[in-house]
Amino acid sequence: MASERTPTARRRIDFATLLGLVVAAGGIIGGLVLEGGRLTDIAQYTAALIVGAGTAGAVMVTTPSALIGAALRRLKDVVWEASATRGALIAQLLQFARQARRSGIVSLEEQAGAIEGNPFLKKALMLAVDGTDLQDLRRIMELEIEAASRRGEAEAKVFETAGGYAPTIGIIGAVLGLIQVMKHLEDIERVGHGIAVAFVATVYGVALANLVLLPAGAKIKARVELVVEDMELILEGVIGIAEGMNPQLLETKLGAFLDEPEAAVNSDNPRAAARSTENVPLPQQGPS
Repeated sequence: MASERTPTARRRIDFATLLGLVVAAGGIIGGLVLEGGRLTDIAQYTAALIVGAGTAGAVMVTTPSALIGAALRRLKDVVWEASATRGALIAQLLQFARQARRSGIVSLEEQAGAIEGNPFLKKALMLAVDGTDLQDLRRIMELEIEAASRRGEAEAKVFETAGGYAPTIGIIGAVLGLIQVMKHLEDIERVGHGIAVAFVATVYGVALANLVLLPAGAKIKARVELVVEDMELILEGVIGIAEGMNPQLLETKLGAFLDEPEAAVNSDNPRAAARSTENVPLPQQGPS
């Protein structure tokens, strides 16, 4: 029998993230201009240095270096998203279920070994093919799901922590600026200009936290939740295959994991929908 390979996941740009940044920055800068301000009013490299370096330093003090590295690698999940649908994953599992019903679960050994881009599916299916007790299989894979969830939460927490420090560092920058202003109280015009410049650091700190760091942490958490749901779907599918569940019944069971719009489309003709998604790339599972 020819080896059947699971397609490797492709990723696409998450335009919602990019559009959100553009809208937020455009709104803030546009409001500044409408109020009679200029872009140069907030273009202060010293304030950016204080906020950026101060926030990075605070995170380095509170967070293990390995976790910081993992969190930085996660940044790609903020801008990129998997292009595959959950329907494609269900279709792949149903394909395995039909073959297992025809030829026995041992016949899936070659396909399981050839799976690429989805180590969780590969491991679960190999355990099932090897005849692992279903309770043991479930416990093993649930431990992996829990570990992946904890890692994702910890990586998102790095950005949330940075988002908590940035506004405070911005206040420190503003105070440092005011200290310099107080040295020149004899020149009231210079004092007014200096106060305006001093508060730029506060703007940088609040903007960095609320436009970049906290949203990045929230987006990573959302991505992790989707990955965990896919892993739970795979586990239920593989358990069903190992139990010899009827593919139609398994399809109904796994349909609970579909989003409402996707479920509505597939419910019109579930078999055709499954066939149409068999060659769609599957999302990668587990930590990146």
